[in-house]
Amino acid sequence: MHIKLPLKPNDLKTRFSAFDTLNWFTKVLRVDESIIKPEQEFFTAPFEKDRINDFYILDRDSFFNPATRSRIVYFILSRVKYQVVNNVSKFGINRLVNSGIYKAAFPLHDCKFRCPSEDRSCPSERYLLYREWAHPRSIYKKQPLDLIRKYYGEKIGIYFAWLGYYTQMLLLAAVVGVACFLYGFINQDNCTWSKEVCDPDIGGKIIMCPQCDRLCPFWKLNITCESSKKLCIFDSFGTLVFAVFMGIWVTLFLEFWKRRQAELEYEWDTVELQQEEQARPEYEARCTHVVINEITQEEERIPFTACGKCIRVTLCASAVFFWILLIIASVVGIIVYRLSVFIVFSAKLKNLNGTDPIQKYLTPQMATSVTASIISFIIIMILNTIYEKVAIMITDFELPRTQTDYENSLTMKMFLFQFVNYYSSCFYIAFFKGKFVGYPGDPVYWLGKYRNEECDPGGCLLELTTQLTIIMGGKAIWNNVQEVLLPWIMNLIGRYHTVSGSEKTTPRWEQDYHLQPMGKLGLFYEYLEMIIQFGFVTLFVASFPLAPLLALVNNILEIRVDAWKLTTQFRRMVPEKARDIGAWQPIMQGIAILAVVTNAMIIAFTSDMIPRLVYYWSFSIPPYGDHASYTMDGYINSTLSTFNVMDFKNKSKENPYSGLGNHTTCRYRDFRNPPGHPQEYKHNIYYWHVIAAKLAFVIVMEHIIYSVKFFISYAIPDVSKRTKSKIKREKYLTQKLLRESHLNDMTKNMGVIAERMTEVVDNNTRPKLE
Repeated sequence: MHIKLPLKPNDLKTRFSAFDTLNWFTKVLRVDESIIKPEQEFFTAPFEKDRINDFYILDRDSFFNPATRSRIVYFILSRVKYQVVNNVSKFGINRLVNSGIYKAAFPLHDCKFRCPSEDRSCPSERYLLYREWAHPRSIYKKQPLDLIRKYYGEKIGIYFAWLGYYTQMLLLAAVVGVACFLYGFINQDNCTWSKEVCDPDIGGKIIMCPQCDRLCPFWKLNITCESSKKLCIFDSFGTLVFAVFMGIWVTLFLEFWKRRQAELEYEWDTVELQQEEQARPEYEARCTHVVINEITQEEERIPFTACGKCIRVTLCASAVFFWILLIIASVVGIIVYRLSVFIVFSAKLKNLNGTDPIQKYLTPQMATSVTASIISFIIIMILNTIYEKVAIMITDFELPRTQTDYENSLTMKMFLFQFVNYYSSCFYIAFFKGKFVGYPGDPVYWLGKYRNEECDPGGCLLELTTQLTIIMGGKAIWNNVQEVLLPWIMNLIGRYHTVSGSEKTTPRWEQDYHLQPMGKLGLFYEYLEMIIQFGFVTLFVASFPLAPLLALVNNILEIRVDAWKLTTQFRRMVPEKARDIGAWQPIMQGIAILAVVTNAMIIAFTSDMIPRLVYYWSFSIPPYGDHASYTMDGYINSTLSTFNVMDFKNKSKENPYSGLGNHTTCRYRDFRNPPGHPQEYKHNIYYWHVIAAKLAFVIVMEHIIYSVKFFISYAIPDVSKRTKSKIKREKYLTQKLLRESHLNDMTKNMGVIAERMTEVVDNNTRPKLE
């Protein structure tokens, strides 16, 4: 198994760091070292029993820690043969459990979580973890990562190390996000275009065209007063600053995490893990085809031929593609719901005079957005539950060789599905809604029946913020409630069915048996939950600066909820080695690259920042404007085009719900020439200026942020200088040990040969002397 064990204590000197001066401040956040003693650092080498004397052994009974012992036992149990039927070998404890021959197989916890063990020789590590890690009173403390790794193994340890580091980095993003939000909140009263919308003499006199056919009424612009005020908070200069900051923040997070991960790889002896990972028992059991290895020219067994592998990959890819198409179909269904229900809300909320408090806030657009977001969230959770089982079946059929390959394959399948499932509605609102609507006299229809949706006069940014808030908040609440209540209720039921109910003391194996099994994919779902959140925090952060704050609060709770589950509600997992966070690392890097594009396009095409800048610098002054100096006065009027009511098509000309008196024209959100113009209802010069400015902004912003990202990636090495020194020192000691051991063996062997030669010579010369 190539298990690395201590050779000698680390003899490298600790370098002074500027952060060491803050020890007095961080001491209150650290775990009390008198309760959980820090692990001593060692140089390590793969263990060999023949060289046991070369290793650093203080106590032979504790030389292998409990997690390593459990790994060794599970390695043997998962491969031991127990039956041969028709020349087919059956082996492994997992198969016996699946067949019902055994109920379960799991390592035992060392004690109860509420009190230490009565046996003084027991370290009571479960109790220490609960007290100093999982208990709510320890929510502000750093995690005891070395003890987590020692008790549960490296795979769980690296997950909590990553989650803790991600949460720490979110603190900086949350502070900047709150600052940008407060900037927008404080300056919302200085928002000129919002004042024009709310002004009875401006917005109150602008009659807007109906947003659907027949049932939708004409309406006054000032009914969107409240939504325009909210929009000023999020659609401000602070949003642009925050989007640029988050593009740099995500790069810093990924680069510094690589350094931290390299340190953990060395400290936890997982640097060369990929070379030592064994094939899964399920893979070995299916190896029936004999082929010649091209490198060794020896026979080896594989589960299927190249043709069989190609067929399996094709079938798996087709299944994943089918489910992605199913999600897209559900998104189209949500869009059709939006288009159809908007007509209903427009008819029900037709008397919009702005005096009724409910009608003041509940516009048809807002009612449609909220109900569609809730339905979208419900569909997301249902499809998510079904696809989880389908993805596992597909990956089992694919039959990856190692556990790492299995998890990476499942990770990519699940993430592709979840990416489309969670983000498709946000992409629709950000980049498609209100972009292809035509104009009142010639609207665009979906499926030839449903008129395409329009945005509010202030744009779709506020609706995207609403969508993000509902999905992020709903998902966080649902997951935390599910993670706490479900195992607790299941364990409560299990306690009433204890086998040894008549005994005074229930044995440890039975207490643990009635806890919930974690399963091999337990951590997979935890990673998936956090990566989906990472996508929300980075991809659409330009529309919702408070997303990092919500993620920070959720993650602080998530760490302790996960810790509480592991220590109190779940059986102890079989410890597993893990070098890094696997396929999630390249997924996060892909999200980070995509986030720059999405945020640039949200600012350019979803918000109204670029049209406002174009108006301020070009169209507020001559030759296009009438103002003597740069100003935002008159912006709303310049962004609304005029339409002649007589140019409506027959089905929308006679509108029974006008209720706003006789009028010959109405306004709509677009940059088009007025009626009577030689090119009436064609895009005007303002439109082409805005399009050019948007494209230029996207290109400039992308190039600037990508340049900074690549510079940061180049400037920050993946492995720190200190860690490199430790690795070189360890390799030197290992080579020295092997060389000295080899020389000792040679010397010993030469001594034996010399003694034998001496004996032969003595035997041959003795008769002559006699």
